[in-house]
Amino acid sequence: MYLCSFMFVSGLVVFASKRKHLLLMLLSLEFVVLSLYMSLFFGLEHMNYEYFFSMIFLTMSVCEGALGLSVLVSMIRTCGNDYVLTFSSLW
Repeated sequence: MYLCSFMFVSGLVVFASKRKHLLLMLLSLEFVVLSLYMSLFFGLEHMNYEYFFSMIFLTMSVCEGALGLSVLVSMIRTCGNDYVLTFSSLW
């Protein structure tokens, strides 16, 4: 359980420190989701529950990752790079 907490905190630290590149931000968010999935899986295993909710969580996290990558591709096509500060749509 400490490993999942350490993974979650380290993912948040990387997310907060790598604010320039959108790809690194998306990767750190996926790392945070992976740590939450591991803690959910270990919690359900400890309580002897079924793993159906973990499959729903995994499906939603895959959809979130695909949506983030599609936003990244559309931003790179319009702006030419993945620097967050050069996006004119954010201002």
